[in-house]
Amino acid sequence: MLDPTALYTWESLDPTPRPGVMIVALGGFVDAGSVQQVLTTHLLRSGEDEVVATFDVDQLFDYRGRRPLMTFEVNQWLDYEGPSMRLHRLSDRDGQDYYLLAGPEPDLQWERMVSAVTGLMDRLGISLVVSVHGIPMAIPHTRPVSLTAHATDASLIGERESPFGRVSVPASFPAVLEKRLGEQGRSAVGFAIHVPHYLAQAEWAEGALAGLNAVVDVTGLNLPNDDLVTLAGENTRAIVSELAGNDEAQTLVSGLEQQYDAFVAGQERTSLLAAPADLPSAEELAEDVEEFLRSVGDDSA
Repeated sequence: MLDPTALYTWESLDPTPRPGVMIVALGGFVDAGSVQQVLTTHLLRSGEDEVVATFDVDQLFDYRGRRPLMTFEVNQWLDYEGPSMRLHRLSDRDGQDYYLLAGPEPDLQWERMVSAVTGLMDRLGISLVVSVHGIPMAIPHTRPVSLTAHATDASLIGERESPFGRVSVPASFPAVLEKRLGEQGRSAVGFAIHVPHYLAQAEWAEGALAGLNAVVDVTGLNLPNDDLVTLAGENTRAIVSELAGNDEAQTLVSGLEQQYDAFVAGQERTSLLAAPADLPSAEELAEDVEEFLRSVGDDSA
């Protein structure tokens, strides 16, 4: 393996080790509702950040597979903003440091990238890695947001239930990173927010807020949420307005509500996961995800 430290450049000649949690926001094979994107944007806008390290994306990114956009006007190219991957250091409302590794998912050199990340963790004193993204599910937006949690140590997620059994899905760098961290005895936890499938290609701020709350619960960080709460409210009102003029969509949501309520009827917990036996099988869920991925690919072609 080539030297992992050659993948990034310190933005400070003497980066001071300041222990904290690291949130990894490097995409994945799916992010329904742009949950990770909305959450990442919120965190970066919520306070001043210090760029600790910058990655050399030319070694990690397949430009022909995911071509960045350029602006052309009349007879000249006006603008080009290439992809970037940076490790940011931020502070929560109590002054506690935490880190945010943000950028596109690496296309290449995953194992070398894992070594680079673990090296940064050792240098900076990072002991816990957290990730959040969205997955499409047949649920209504009018009911409590649910999620699937996974971790290198089950104690990190407590008694959270999962609707999945054993299922094969396309690999992603965050998933591989979590697995490798577990093999090294390190702590990592991830949250897959369940996004109503009809909102999968929109921005669903309510899901991002649920992701923020999950991060707060597992890390103890006092992360700012005011702007995200406001955005979620605006987002919900926009969804209600959009549905008001669409009889077909209203029928769809009504059917999902009835299905959801049937799942939880007579149960002590008001959660979609309260009756796992009535949920679709792992194979059916995987087919839904794959169908979503195909639809994304068709729209971007």
